[in-house]
Amino acid sequence: MSILNVLKVAMISLGRNKMRSFLTMLGIIIGVAAVIAMLAVGQGAKEAIQTQIQSLGTNMIIIFPSAVSSGGVSNGAGTSIKLTPDDATAIQAECPSVEYVSPVIHTSAQTIYKNMNWRTEIQAGNTNYFSIRNWTLKEGNYFSENDIKSDANVCVLGQTVVQNLFGNVNPVNKLIRINNLPFKVIGVLNPKGQTAMGNDQDDIIIAPFTTVQTKMLGWTWVNVILASAQSSAAINDAEQQITEVLRARHHLQSWEPNDFTVRTQTDIATAAESTSRVLTILLASIASVSLIVGGIGIMNIMLVSVTERTREIGIRMSIGARGKDILYQFLVEAIVLSLLGGLIGVLLGVASSDLISSLAKWTTLISPESIILSFGFAGAVGIFFGFYPARKAALLNPIDALRYE
Repeated sequence: MSILNVLKVAMISLGRNKMRSFLTMLGIIIGVAAVIAMLAVGQGAKEAIQTQIQSLGTNMIIIFPSAVSSGGVSNGAGTSIKLTPDDATAIQAECPSVEYVSPVIHTSAQTIYKNMNWRTEIQAGNTNYFSIRNWTLKEGNYFSENDIKSDANVCVLGQTVVQNLFGNVNPVNKLIRINNLPFKVIGVLNPKGQTAMGNDQDDIIIAPFTTVQTKMLGWTWVNVILASAQSSAAINDAEQQITEVLRARHHLQSWEPNDFTVRTQTDIATAAESTSRVLTILLASIASVSLIVGGIGIMNIMLVSVTERTREIGIRMSIGARGKDILYQFLVEAIVLSLLGGLIGVLLGVASSDLISSLAKWTTLISPESIILSFGFAGAVGIFFGFYPARKAALLNPIDALRYE
């Protein structure tokens, strides 16, 4: 019997009990739709995290002091006062794989403009800070090298600060007070949005690090040094060069551990991607359970169908149908049920992903691979769970089948 005739007979057989066939497919429909929707949520989360990591900067490398201990108890990373602006200068001069370097001081302060006030984060760096963070201006200007050298009271504002202090007023060339020190606003940054941890990157004021060092805090050290590698391929080389330069500057012997920690954007991305991958696999695995349940439903209905059509099977065998013809017939019916359910499930899964994205405001991403995987899995379920009933039908004795009432 040709494959077209087998398909035609399968469609006729399934069409005799349309409601039963639909209810049998329902498990596959729900399973495939759930798998596609869950994979879309997982892939969307991965894409959103990658975008947020990229928003941190270009090929960024973060150097911060290691922990210090007091009475044998570690006070946590960043508590050592070991990084200085001279360290940043040395990294810039002696690390060929590094393109930009900026010492960074971060603190928080109350800011005031007229009768408005807002507490925000203060980030202080040099002119390279904006290139490392890949942060562009919406209007105005960045501060200059002269501003760094002269400890100028100038600053650049993030969008959240602008909205809370100025509303619809253009803040450029306006004076604000930061911890009672007057600062001239010379620029406004384009928005970056939230980080992967939910922190608002736009709730920030950026000023020359020398100004914050001398006039606000009286420090001689810096909290962090930010650097940017020449390219993504040069990140590992840059990390090694930075480590060698700082160990030499801090006079560390070969057996002594680093008194600083170097983290790269690649490290952050890898950790986030690993978490996202586990989440995606977990969601898809949970959703796949419904596919297995749907397959069991197909097996159940096909066994019922074999019992109902025992006499029909006997008649076919008596007029020349071979066991493998009967096997193919029932196996094709199971596969058709599964693939039709898979097709409807794909459409429902795509629609569900769009609905999740619009209602929950989550980023979802449907990849062709997830559709192919789900549809293929549906077909495999049909073959696996349809084989036993089909084989049972093929092994029936023709005489016993004809006598069956």
